[in-house]
Parts: sequence; structure tokens; C-alpha cells
Amino acid sequence: MRRVTAEPDPNVPTSRAVSPDSGEHWAAEGAWAVADGVHRIPLPLPMDGLRAVNVYVVESEGGLTLVDGGWAIPVAREVLDRSLASMGAGFGDITRFLVTHSHRDHYTMARVIGTEVGAEVLLGEEERPALEVLDEPGGFPDDPFDAALRAAGADDVADLWQRREREEVDRTRWAGPDRWIAGDTTLDLGTRTFQAVHTPGHTPGHYVFADEGAGLLFAGDHVLPTITPSIGFTVPVPDQPLGDFMSSLARVLALPDLRLLPAHGPLAPSSHTRATALLAHHEDRLAAMLALLSPTDGRTARQVAGGVGWTRHLHPFDELDPFARGLASMETRAHLELLVARGQAVVTPATADAPASYVATGG
Repeated sequence: MRRVTAEPDPNVPTSRAVSPDSGEHWAAEGAWAVADGVHRIPLPLPMDGLRAVNVYVVESEGGLTLVDGGWAIPVAREVLDRSLASMGAGFGDITRFLVTHSHRDHYTMARVIGTEVGAEVLLGEEERPALEVLDEPGGFPDDPFDAALRAAGADDVADLWQRREREEVDRTRWAGPDRWIAGDTTLDLGTRTFQAVHTPGHTPGHYVFADEGAGLLFAGDHVLPTITPSIGFTVPVPDQPLGDFMSSLARVLALPDLRLLPAHGPLAPSSHTRATALLAHHEDRLAAMLALLSPTDGRTARQVAGGVGWTRHLHPFDELDPFARGLASMETRAHLELLVARGQAVVTPATADAPASYVATGG
């Protein structure tokens, strides 16, 4: 079995990263052994820049536990079926899904297959409001992020998002879990014990699962090895998603240093190394955004977003596609709100006629 001995090269983008368990591109199809009784199965994400989501298959008492389930689309289901078969297993061997959060590339196939085979699906309690939005009669008729984008001063992006073709909400994919996880708790898998650690930030109910006995951290989207997860892209939009995220990174640092098993990208040897790097990254972004604020003239989140670069290549805001511009606007708002909470900025809240605006305090 290949062992992870080096951190992923930060100069190699996720689109080209090789995972040490496979020796191939991290999204290459297969059931890749990452530890005794643990395999990584990348499932495709069509029309998604991330290309794949890593689903982890854990051999446990009485059957298989899957950490995350993938996106409920035919091609991903077929890959999961073939990959499990290469292990001598099938859907009927799955006894539970531990889902890190409710985004569709993690939750929807877990819910569909869990219903079909009677596997228990577990999800963080704080994801309940997001699922309830999807369960409203007729689904949400308008973009649920419209108000957040307009409050950020990104009316042009909000208009583009409103014109996007809406997916029909399939409630079989978004039904609630069989069990909600609340707070930090221990999950007994028979031959294994997982620590379920609440790590809000990417979403309010995000969880990581620590198998300290095996030295593994199933990190979901909380700690990614080559990219930073989106902040604030969830409904309802939290007040302090970046503050939550950075506090949750500190929670990872309070755990032992574990091998990092992320939802997207290659394996990495140290959860502490990457969590520390993510904290430093956001401190740098906070400083850059604070430098763009005036002590007298208010600036919107959209204006501040236009003054910093985006992605590892530092692309100008206006060169991003409409979806990425929306994420950037909401993430900038999250940074500015944390500056307000720290006393480094003051906000004039959004009204029906004007977006929120921010000034530096000089403190």
C-alpha cells in the first residue's frame, strides 16, 4: 500500500494533482486503498471544476460505512457500483453513510441509495434549515442567494443568477437523514470508533470524522489539500461563516495530527499542516481586504472583491464566470463581516434601496 509521505505541491493545481494512494490523477476511477480497511472511490462531478468527490469506504462491523455518498447522477452511481465490485462488494453491503454536509455532491446519492438498501444516513443537525428550504412547496422559486448578492452590491451577478435555468427539486434526493448528529459525539462502528467533530464554516452543519486509532481524518470540504472551500455559500446565510470556519480549523488543530482524507483532491500526510496554511491564507485575505477600505468612504463587498485577485492565479473579479463572481461576492462579505466583528471595520447595513457598505476604523 502506498503511504502518504509528502504534502501536495502547492504549485500543482487540483486539476493536475496526483494522489499517492493511486499514483494517478486523484480523480482516476478505482477503489484505492488508503489504509487497512479503508478505500477511496472518486466519483465524477460533471460540469464541475472540481471534477470528482472522494467517497471513502470503511470496512466496519456488519458491513460497509461510506463517508459521503456522491452526487445522485447516473454516471456517478455506475462508477460507485463498479468500484465497489472491484472490492468484492455492492450496494447491499452498505450499512451506513456518514455525510459531512448537505451539498448535493456529498448528500444526494447517500440519501437515494440509503433508502434503496436500508442503510442509515447520518447528517449534522445544523444542516436541517438548508434541507427545509428545499422541502418548501414547489422548491424555492427564486434564487435563495439573491438577497445576499444584492446586499453585497452585486446586483449584476444576482440578475445573472436569477436567469439561470432552475433544476426541478427531486425530494427523494433531499429527504432528511435517518439520524441527525448534534454536537461532538463518538460513533461506534463496531471494530472502529469515529469522533464526529462539528466544524461549521463551509456549511453550518459540516462535520469531520476522526479515526484516531488509524490516524485518519475524513475531512469533507473543511480541510482541502490544494484549494480553499467556499465560505458563505449556504442557505440560510450565516452571520459569521468565516469566523465559524477559522474557529473550526482551530478545532482540527486541537485533534492529533492525522492523515488528511479530503473530499476533493489528493491525500495529504498532515491535517495540522494544511489547517495552519488555511488559517494563514484567510488572515492574508483579511489584511488585503482591510487595506482596500477607506476610513471615510464606504465600500461594498462587490467593490472590495474587485480589488483582490481570485484563485491561485489571482484572476481579476470581472474575469470570473458568473457563478464564481457570486461565490467571490459572498466570500468577500464573510471576510468584511469578520473585520467588523474584530472591530477593524464598521458596517452600514443593507436596506431595500442600498447594499451594505463598510469603512475601516483605523483600529
